[in-house]
Amino acid sequence: MLSISFDQALQDSGEGPLLAGAMTWLQVNLGKLCNQACHHCHVDAGPKRSEVMSAATADRVIALMRSSPQLELLDLTGGAPELNPSFRKLVRAGRQLGLTIIDRCNLSILLEPGQEDLLEFLVEQRVNIVASLPCYLEANVDRQRGRGIYNKSIHALQLLNAAGYGRPDSDLQLDLVYNPVGAHLPPEQSSLEADYRCELRERFGIEFSHLLTITNMPIARFAQQLRRDGSLDDYLQLLRDNFNAGTIAGLMCRNLLSISWDGRLFDCDFNQMLEMPLVPGQPHHIADLGCLNELQERRIRTAQHCFGCTAGSGSSCGGAIA
Repeated sequence: MLSISFDQALQDSGEGPLLAGAMTWLQVNLGKLCNQACHHCHVDAGPKRSEVMSAATADRVIALMRSSPQLELLDLTGGAPELNPSFRKLVRAGRQLGLTIIDRCNLSILLEPGQEDLLEFLVEQRVNIVASLPCYLEANVDRQRGRGIYNKSIHALQLLNAAGYGRPDSDLQLDLVYNPVGAHLPPEQSSLEADYRCELRERFGIEFSHLLTITNMPIARFAQQLRRDGSLDDYLQLLRDNFNAGTIAGLMCRNLLSISWDGRLFDCDFNQMLEMPLVPGQPHHIADLGCLNELQERRIRTAQHCFGCTAGSGSSCGGAIA
């Protein structure tokens, strides 16, 4: 077991307590329904999940965006967020407000029946795509995400490139996400990005904007796998041993609010999956929140999984921090 808490590590480094700054980033989980069931998924998403954000809750999200002039970025995630009927309404509302929109896309969704016009919509709305591709090798991707997913992902990336995404002369941003296949930290982001570019360009002619490296968080399916292997404590200790105080200023929770499919409020997506709402005294549901400014300077809830975001070069929804 770990001998020190995350809050203690912050205090020892002179960086605590962890407080929120300006709320510029709204991350919205549109549901756990997904066309895939990846082994590493911290959301436990899959084709059989029925949790989907309602139209009424989506309308509350839009109202919150309109009342929060400091907001810069709307980050739509899931599951497969595109499967939610309100996905396109949220994208359009965000674009009307001048926000940057991120679609956390699993790539294979672009090939699903009923999604034939999805790519055209994403191009029209200038949506930034953040797509998971945990390796440039087929065996590793299929091991983590399911048989046949690698070939579907490559096909989808070629379609995105053909539409202008990821091209050097285009403003259509296509970022790829790497997370380790196993209980270790990601390699250095820039060197791995160079490897991805070389492999994908030479083998498939694929271009992309950036590679984001993300540490596997010891929660949900990945934690269950570690427990089965008897390696959960070792992995937690690995994260703690690699604590890097230089990542604290760039943690995504400092400027982000996470909203669950049913409208509950969290400091980050990982706290959401662990059912850790905002600290007592703060609103816990979007129905009780008028403006994102109300949440500035609040104390952020932490636990041992937070060592995952501060290990090594750090890890956030925007990739490495330090």
